[in-house]
Amino acid sequence: MREQDPYQLLRGRTESVDSLVRSAALEYFKGKFNPPYVMAAVGGYGRRELFPYSDVDLLVLTANESDVPAFREPLSEFLRVLWDAGLRISHSVRTPSECYRLHEDNIELHISLLDLRFIEGDEELFRRFSQGLPESFRRHAPVILRHLVSLTRNRHSKYNNTPYHLEPNVKESPGGIRDIHLLRWLSQLLPQQEFLGESLAELTGKDSAQDFLFAVRCFLHNSAKRDANLLTFDMQDEAARVLPTEPTEPEEWMRMYFKHARRVYQCSLRALEYAEGQDTSLLRQFRDWRNRLSTPEFTISRERVFLRSPGVTLRSADAVLQLFSFAGRHGLQLSWDAQRRIRQEIRQISESFRKQPPSWNAWRDLFGQPHTALALAEMQETGVLTAAISPWQSIDSLVVRDFYHRYTVDEHTLVAIGVIDQLLAATNGGQQRFHELALEEDQLPLLRLALLLHDLGKGITPGDHIQGSLSAARQVTQIMGTPQEGQTAVLFLIERHLDLSLIMNGRDLEDPATARFLTSQVPTQEDLRRLTLLTYADISAVNPTAMTPWRLEQLWRVYALGLEQLTRELASDRIHEELFDGNDPSSERTLAFLDGFPKRYARTHSREQIEHHLQLAVQSKKEGVAVEISQEGGVYLITVLTHDKPGLFASLCGVLASFGMNIVKGEASSNAESCILDLIRFTDPLYTLELNPEEVNRLQWTVECVVRGSVQVSDLLRRRRPARRLANDATIVPCVRFNNEASDHATLIDFVGEDRPGLLYDLASAISAAGCNLEVAMIDTEAHKAIDVFYVTRNGGKLEENEVEQLRANLLRAAGQT
Repeated sequence: MREQDPYQLLRGRTESVDSLVRSAALEYFKGKFNPPYVMAAVGGYGRRELFPYSDVDLLVLTANESDVPAFREPLSEFLRVLWDAGLRISHSVRTPSECYRLHEDNIELHISLLDLRFIEGDEELFRRFSQGLPESFRRHAPVILRHLVSLTRNRHSKYNNTPYHLEPNVKESPGGIRDIHLLRWLSQLLPQQEFLGESLAELTGKDSAQDFLFAVRCFLHNSAKRDANLLTFDMQDEAARVLPTEPTEPEEWMRMYFKHARRVYQCSLRALEYAEGQDTSLLRQFRDWRNRLSTPEFTISRERVFLRSPGVTLRSADAVLQLFSFAGRHGLQLSWDAQRRIRQEIRQISESFRKQPPSWNAWRDLFGQPHTALALAEMQETGVLTAAISPWQSIDSLVVRDFYHRYTVDEHTLVAIGVIDQLLAATNGGQQRFHELALEEDQLPLLRLALLLHDLGKGITPGDHIQGSLSAARQVTQIMGTPQEGQTAVLFLIERHLDLSLIMNGRDLEDPATARFLTSQVPTQEDLRRLTLLTYADISAVNPTAMTPWRLEQLWRVYALGLEQLTRELASDRIHEELFDGNDPSSERTLAFLDGFPKRYARTHSREQIEHHLQLAVQSKKEGVAVEISQEGGVYLITVLTHDKPGLFASLCGVLASFGMNIVKGEASSNAESCILDLIRFTDPLYTLELNPEEVNRLQWTVECVVRGSVQVSDLLRRRRPARRLANDATIVPCVRFNNEASDHATLIDFVGEDRPGLLYDLASAISAAGCNLEVAMIDTEAHKAIDVFYVTRNGGKLEENEVEQLRANLLRAAGQT
């Protein structure tokens, strides 16, 4: 059964209340005393939008302040009659001069007068008053606008600036009825702006957003028998049954709601931005400066990205992503005109994504921007996200009911990505540790991609959403051209994205078995870091209060627990024969090479990479050393295989320092045959290798000579200007920790300090000079902070206490701490 036409209900109630007000006014005011008066409707009552249980807003107007006392007794009787009739009255008694005067502490009065309507009283007084209002509004418009915008922004902020709530407030939420009122008020305060009238016409015409929202609010009022505006799960079920012409599923009906709310919100944002743009402040100067960020394809004006010429971004899917990457780089939304043009061309854009999908480089650029969430939200609003990632449609505006999540599935996903963006940009209290963890992550595009895809299954296989998400993610990452190792990382995060939460809530973190269980599921430190960040974002995006201080601390404890266990396993967990398939004809040769390497090596390298390292190992046996230098994105990788010898790792670090290279990551380990495998990633801050390609060959030759002993590292470093030492007031004080319990046969050294050119060479040299053998090393750099882990032995065993103290002093001295 379809509910009654909402406009009939509104008209009917308004006429009924008009009759009651007019009758009561005639009884208690007309002819009882001489001062002229006017009984006027304002607010929703003035607009003739009296919903079944809405308040009735009245303005009692009298010509002079001195007349007010005479109204008190009859007004009391008048209001009593209305209350007895079941009306909730909100009233004020004013004079014309009082209404014309600006009241910054009661801006609602001025807003209510925009909907003024005569009911009963002195028509001449009302005529004169009405004639004076336009001039009052013209004079005070800038102040009224500023307050109206502020009130609206605060209201939107209360709902986290999104219409996509699982149980929205149809009146106050962004995209609700109040935003339609906003457009009405702004069109009166800014009558010269045609787009406001056009937006209103779109939102209030036949089968419009207003039709839909008014019907829903009437339904909620009648169902609750009070002024109820919250569209709860129960009300969604009932509304989906009775409001459409034919009953529909609640999830699909809510998609209709969000479609209308999205459009209302977009129109209100455009109007708000125009109103805010009427100021001339320092912000305007900043906006003018931002305009200089424009490119030949895009230009910036009033904090929005415009297209310079028609169709400029619509020629290819790659070009479309460039537009959104530009928005994500600078944290700017698209202009309303750009959004309109993209929506008009969305079919062609969809076709271009289908026929010529963007390259992985284009996607990686998008997911690597500091404001990726904003860019993805713009893609969502214009329909490009569904065009580019077809499974996204399954979660677009999807309501999955629980009493923990606040947002629709798509909005939860975008909020989660925004959490990562915010975490990288700044810290807040207890988030400092997670901020630093995020800065360590060098695969942020993969982390953000995993977040984007992690809940797709909720719209595909609701009973087991992880399997559905994995299936969709395999399809999406293949279409994107994501490298195999990237696909593996993304699929791992999706498959395990609930694991840390389950451990937080269901495991004893003091039980050693918990750490072992965790590392059996999360095999590497890189996986653990990314999974921790994903869990942090996923929980934080559930609702604004979900990440409580207790959960924050528990999540960090789980991360620290896993990190300690994985660090311990670096030296103790070695590859042995039982890990390999004896039926594989290459297993015997591969096993001979892999036997004795840390298990981490097999977990972090593909079969192809391992086979390549095996070939280099064969070469090193013939020639004494095998060296290879390759480029991976923005960093270089040097791979060295040779027979173990004292001070080798320090020597390699010294060669790189002598060439001016900056080491950012590194791993050193050996197998059972004492074959050393050193993998060192470095940057070239002076572009030496890029500008002089022959220098790559010279660097490779120099490494080979140093390994063979024909060139001394000390001679290379003597020719180079000494590296800058740490200032006494360095922000990161060097810290060295020793742990003899982490391994059965080696001592763990954990170093954290300020990074600088040549630091790793100095540290490794200090270790070598102490007569220690480097068993395993893991090197990492976070911004300007070096985070290095060494497993060392001396004479085949752990360090003694006196040796520990001596080496600690030497390492601190090498780091610049005297």
